[in-house]
Amino acid sequence: MEVCNSTLGNGFILVGILDGSGFPELLCATITALYFLALTSNGLLLLVITMDARLHVPMYLLLWQLSLMDLLLTSVITPKAVIDFLIKDNTISFGGCALQMFLELTLGSAEDLLLAFMAYDRYVAICHPLNYTILMSHKVCWLMIATSWSLASLSALGYSIYTMKYSFCKSRQIRHLFCEIPPLLKLACADTSTYELMVYVMGVTLLIPPLAAILASYSLILCTVLHMPSNEGRKKALVTCSSHLTVVGMWYGGAIVMYVLPSSFHSPKQDNISSVFYTIFTPALNPLIYSLRNKEVTGALRRVLGKRLLSVQSTF
Repeated sequence: MEVCNSTLGNGFILVGILDGSGFPELLCATITALYFLALTSNGLLLLVITMDARLHVPMYLLLWQLSLMDLLLTSVITPKAVIDFLIKDNTISFGGCALQMFLELTLGSAEDLLLAFMAYDRYVAICHPLNYTILMSHKVCWLMIATSWSLASLSALGYSIYTMKYSFCKSRQIRHLFCEIPPLLKLACADTSTYELMVYVMGVTLLIPPLAAILASYSLILCTVLHMPSNEGRKKALVTCSSHLTVVGMWYGGAIVMYVLPSSFHSPKQDNISSVFYTIFTPALNPLIYSLRNKEVTGALRRVLGKRLLSVQSTF
């Protein structure tokens, strides 16, 4: 399969949610605000966990990785989409499209796996607290992180290379916010049915087992929580679990719509909305839900910012 010369020379045109919206300016402002929220909240969390040695434990190391993935994922997509809308130039080069696809698949797949590992961490902490240091040692934690990145990057590399080998001659317009496999395959000249099945298998493999692990972990956590003698502790745990599951639902819901639902159920508008949920909304919400409401994190934030203020004052 050789790529058409016209594709190589001219690249693609991204026709995403901002172009098809009834209120594009308002939507652009909302997406920009969410991006800056993601940038600020994830950046603060990365700073706090890095600077405070008391947070160098498996739970917060996993959260550090989640913030890094969210920050990179939304930065791969959002700035280009906003800038393209403002300057009225939605083109992307062939190489730029391939790179964006690879990065999005790597970061998205890594987060799929990491969220499952985070749920397991919470399960061990709540249901087996006496064995936590054994079951969730630093070695196990770093193994989880390495597994997430390595499996995700290998899968993304293979699928990105294979996707970009197709000839794209039907149109240069990708009716999507960014370069992603399902909308790009609609432009291919050749029959893509076999490859679409491979993409479906990838989606099922990387999404369904982690989601099942998350649901199983939180089910066991809820069973333990309901037997707690303290009403306050039970209420706090229930609120935390429900907020976590809300974010998980947004993330996996959008990804499942894109990669698990058959192509006959897809429409450009639906795909754009689904992608926005897991590439823009959840990176902005994850730090607020998982960490910045946590007393240990907020306490560490005060200590870090307090030290910074003192160091600034001492220079004057």
